[in-house]
Amino acid sequence: MVDEWIKEIKKQCPKDRLGMILVHNGVVRATSKQGAPVGSMKLSYDQAALDRTVSRFKSMEGIVDIRAWINEGTLNVGDDIMVVCVAGRFRKDVLPVFQELIALIKTEIVREEEIE
Repeated sequence: MVDEWIKEIKKQCPKDRLGMILVHNGVVRATSKQGAPVGSMKLSYDQAALDRTVSRFKSMEGIVDIRAWINEGTLNVGDDIMVVCVAGRFRKDVLPVFQELIALIKTEIVREEEIE
């Protein structure tokens, strides 16, 4: 998926506006943030909220494309939780959008329950 996204972005985006592509691949950890063991995770998300958020961030200065995929269902340790790709002009444009977008997805769009 990521390789395809990068190829598509490089092909479709204006060459004078594309200077950086960042990728985040969240994975189910074997321990919670508090250190407790995790056997699996139940994950769901709001697709409409994700679409609205991605659309809003795509319109920001210096951003040329954003792709986001979220895995839904019961996930095991090592499974992918989500993949987010942000492409843009410069580091100063892309990094803040990348960080804020991932934070919003984790706090407002995704609902997760860790299972021991």
